Amino acid sequence: MTTSSLCTALLCLLPAMAVCTFSTTEPTISQDQSAPERPLSKKENAMQIHYLEIVTPDLDAMCSTLEKMHGVKFSQPAPELGNARTATLKGGGQIGVRAPMRPDEDPVVRPYLLVDDIESAIEAAKAAGAEIAMPPMEMPNRGKFAIYIQGGIQHGLWQI
Repeated sequence: MTTSSLCTALLCLLPAMAVCTFSTTEPTISQDQSAPERPLSKKENAMQIHYLEIVTPDLDAMCSTLEKMHGVKFSQPAPELGNARTATLKGGGQIGVRAPMRPDEDPVVRPYLLVDDIESAIEAAKAAGAEIAMPPMEMPNRGKFAIYIQGGIQHGLWQI
C-alpha cells in the first residue's frame, strides 16, 4: 500500500472514529460493573445450578487448568459421582469433572438445575418434547437427579 492510499484510508476512518469517541450513548456494563438486580416477582423463580458436570477424556488436564485459572482445589474422585473430582461453585453447588464412564460417552458440559419437585419438572420437560435420557434417580446422601435432552442439548435436574 502506498503512502498516499494509506493517508486516504486514514482520512476516511477519522470521522467514524470521532463519532465513536464522542458518542453520547450510555456506556455498556463491563465485567467490573454489574446491573442492579431487580427483585423477583411472585411468578418468577430464580434458576440455580446445583451441579455442573464436565465429562472429558483428559480429566487431569481439565482439573489442573481450572485449578490454575480459578484458584480452586479439586477433591479426590467421588465414586457416587462417576469418580468425578469436585470443587465448590461460588454461591453453592459444585463443579464435577470426570472421565467418560463408557467408550461411547461423548465429552459434554451438563448443568444440573436445582428443582423443588423433580418428578413434576421431568414431566414438564417431557410434555415440552424433551427426550428423557435418565429418569429421576436417587443418589444416596445427595438427593435425586435426572437428565433430559432437548434441541440436542443435555440438561440435568437435581432435587435435594
